[in-house]
Amino acid sequence: MTTPRNLLLGLLCGVIAGAFWGGVFLAPKLLSDFTPLQATAGRYLAYGLAAAVLLAPNWKAVMARMDGRDWRDLLLLSLLGNLIYYVGLAVAVQSAGVALASLVIGLLPVTITLVGAPSRKEGPGQGTPIRRLIAPLALIVAGGVCINLDAFAAAGRAGAGRTLVGLSGALLALAVWTAYAVWNARRLAATPKFNSHEWSLLTGVATGLLSLVIVVPAFAVGGETHAASAWGLFWGVSFAVAIGASVIGNGLWNAASRLLPLSLSGQLIVFETVFALLYGFLHEGRWPRPLENAAIVLMLAGVLWSARRHRA
Repeated sequence: MTTPRNLLLGLLCGVIAGAFWGGVFLAPKLLSDFTPLQATAGRYLAYGLAAAVLLAPNWKAVMARMDGRDWRDLLLLSLLGNLIYYVGLAVAVQSAGVALASLVIGLLPVTITLVGAPSRKEGPGQGTPIRRLIAPLALIVAGGVCINLDAFAAAGRAGAGRTLVGLSGALLALAVWTAYAVWNARRLAATPKFNSHEWSLLTGVATGLLSLVIVVPAFAVGGETHAASAWGLFWGVSFAVAIGASVIGNGLWNAASRLLPLSLSGQLIVFETVFALLYGFLHEGRWPRPLENAAIVLMLAGVLWSARRHRA
């Protein structure tokens, strides 16, 4: 079971990470004049640059601990959890809206818990059986159903074609981030030579290198001409998301992954969904509708109930 101190610190890291990650859902809306591939390339070029700058003071010491397996896993994790995930998310948001995207991706707490449950090698909290988490997970699923009912009512008016494209993008993002979260948590537990912050920055460097591959197809092939002000907004949003969500958010998530068992840390991603909805409401200048309120309450109750089940 998890100690009270680790439980509190892990929950705090997860909540703050969710607050930063929730802003990611707004970025494609703010950059609606740019394609999902361009938004992805911009964000992760910025992430790579920021990570390299922050890692520079300890570059030699960190590189001395790196080996070929570290680089291989970092590149594959970055491809799954950053590049492919963000393309799927951007397609979902731009095609079907923030609500639909957050609905589908909001099922991450359930998919991560179920995929990560068969093995308890990831660290503390090994003794919490999955059967004790069924009721809390059911609340999270119920919250997803509430958002589903509300989101599809609005999405249906946007046209079946765009809704299907958006749903496909969200499902892709859900699948690859589930794989990333489980693999990354286990890799962190098996890699004590790097702390959470260093691993996050190394992931940023690997992601920046990968993003160079998509720069040409994103901006040069069939690219649209944009005004200087649009480019200013593009790079401003890209660096804000890179530093807030990728550098700070990922670092906090890595810390939570080390403090908590995967069966609980995976559920903390629910706060990304909650904050994404709140930011979406602020952007649209409206209060949440009844079903949206019910979804937020159910999801929060599910996570808090699960946290209680993990107490020492």
